[in-house]
Amino acid sequence: MSDAAQRLLSENVGQVVLVKLRGGKLLRGVLRSFDQHLNIVLDNAEEVGDSGNTPLGKVIIRGENVILVSPA
Repeated sequence: MSDAAQRLLSENVGQVVLVKLRGGKLLRGVLRSFDQHLNIVLDNAEEVGDSGNTPLGKVIIRGENVILVSPA
C-alpha cells in the first residue's frame, strides 16, 4: 500500500466509509482499523443493496477481497 493510500485511510479512521468487495458486494460502516495488507475492521457495518440494507455489526474484511475504499 502506498504512503498516500495509508495516509488517506488513517485520516478516515472513525469515519463512515464504503468498501466495495470482490463479487460486487458493497459494505458501509465506521472504519476502526486497517493494516498494510488492507485488512479492514468496520463497526456498525451494513451491506448496501438494491432491496435495502442488511445490518452486519462488526466485521473484519480480508484485504485480498477489497476493491475500493471510499469516504461515505
